[in-house]
Order: sequence, then structure tokens, then C-alpha cells
Amino acid sequence: MLVSAKEMLEKAHKEGYGVAQININNLEWTKAVLEVVEELKSPVILGVSEGASKYMGGYGTVVAMVKALDKFYHVSVPVAIHLDHGTYEGAFKALEAGYTSIMFDGSSYPFAENLAKTKEVVAACHAKGVSVEAEVGAIGGEEDGVIGLGEVADPEECRQIAATGVDMFAAGIGNIHGKYPDNWPGLRFDVLEAVKKVTGNVPLVLHGGTGIPADQVKKAISMGVSKVNVNTELQLAFAEATRKYIEAGKDRIGKGFDPRKLLAPGTEAAKQVVREKLEMFGSIGKA
Repeated sequence: MLVSAKEMLEKAHKEGYGVAQININNLEWTKAVLEVVEELKSPVILGVSEGASKYMGGYGTVVAMVKALDKFYHVSVPVAIHLDHGTYEGAFKALEAGYTSIMFDGSSYPFAENLAKTKEVVAACHAKGVSVEAEVGAIGGEEDGVIGLGEVADPEECRQIAATGVDMFAAGIGNIHGKYPDNWPGLRFDVLEAVKKVTGNVPLVLHGGTGIPADQVKKAISMGVSKVNVNTELQLAFAEATRKYIEAGKDRIGKGFDPRKLLAPGTEAAKQVVREKLEMFGSIGKA
């Protein structure tokens, strides 16, 4: 059931659990996520970066694929197709192609420009019933070639961006994309509290969900985070299971080289990560 992310996040915010944004990179991952959320009756946000959109053949291909799979698997739970870290141009292209939720990441612009562009994206998306996520304070790590060290958001900037009418809001609180270094000091709950005070009832988003200890994720959810993004952890699990399959020589037995067989262990490993995350975030049975 393809919907915007607005209602599922408002419900999560009110009831105190988190909705997972699971990034999809191909057909296998999309199938895996949809099968698990239907099985566990959980809402989900399918995150698609601009790089992943391009890899899969463009925004229109992604929408067509998700719509067709949604129908094929008789998915009854709410599913949003969400542009992850969208550029200004990408936001409008994804909107036109039929994405049901858009993140415009203007965190690399001077603040006044981020604010102005966010307002434009909100107006265009809301006119079509599409939800919008904005960001203040770049999230650390690497995302589509952009490397940030993990800025901490300024609460006053958060207040102004939240006032544009965005449906969800990502603020840097020391979180990073990708693997966390050994010396990572942890999430800044003091910043999260300050951001929460000025953004009111706007559901907050935690990027870089891979590698944050479960207790910190749960604490963030209890403090108003309603959406947690997961990507790298699925990639690592997928790669590890695929490596084991090949190192065990299973691709050389019978038709083990068939892509359907070759990718099956990785897909199953990714599904297991999704199950664990849905349980951790508390969204099972909430659809």
C-alpha cells in the first residue's frame, strides 16, 4: 500500500516507536523488505538515494518496480518510496516520477538558501500529498560521495526549518553514515533534547542507524525520533553471506552460479537484519 510517510510517522511519534527507513539498492532488496514488513505487519519507508535511483535505471523505474512488487505480494502495510538525501533538482524529478516522500538535503547550502529551497520543495510536494524531510547540520560519514564529519545541528536553525511545514526533520546529533569509528563518542542527547524543544511535534529522523548501540537508538526513539535509517548494515550482511557462499564453492555445484541461487543467501541475511531492526524500533504489528 503506497502512501506518503506523513501518517505513519505521526502515528509512530504519538505512540512512541520508530519506523525503519531501509535503503533499497536492487530488486532483491526491495522484495526482501516488502516480504518482511508484510510478514511482521510493520510500516516501512523504502529509502532510495539518487545514486541508487540511477543504478536501478532512474526514478521512474524505481516507482514502477515498487508498485508492481507491492501488487504482486499483496502488501497491506503502509509503504513509502522516499528519496534519500535528495538534491534540489533531484527532489523535483523524484516528485514528478511518483515518489511518495522526498528528502531535500540542503545542509550543504548556506542556511538562508537551505531554508528558501526547503520552502519551495515543501510547497511542491504538499500540493501532491507527498511528505517532506529536511536536514540541518550535515550527517557525518559518506553519502553518494559527499563526506561530512558529523556536525551538530543548531537549534535555532532547526526551529526555522521545522516551521516550513516539513513532515519530518533530520538534525545532526553526532550520528554518521557508514561504519562508526572505534573512538565515536556516541549520540548527543543534549542536542536532541534542545532540537525537540524547538521543533514541537515534528517527527525527528536519525540517519546512520548502522552501528549505533541498541540502547542509544531506543533512547533516541523515546525522545522523539520516529524514523531511523538503515543501509550499511544490510550491505555488510549481504556481502558477508554472499562471500561465504562463493568461498564454500557452492556456485560451482550444479546450477549454483544462477544469480537467483547466488544472491539468495545475501538476500536472506538482509531480511534477518530488517527483522531485527523492526523489533528494535518497536514497529512490529503497528501497520
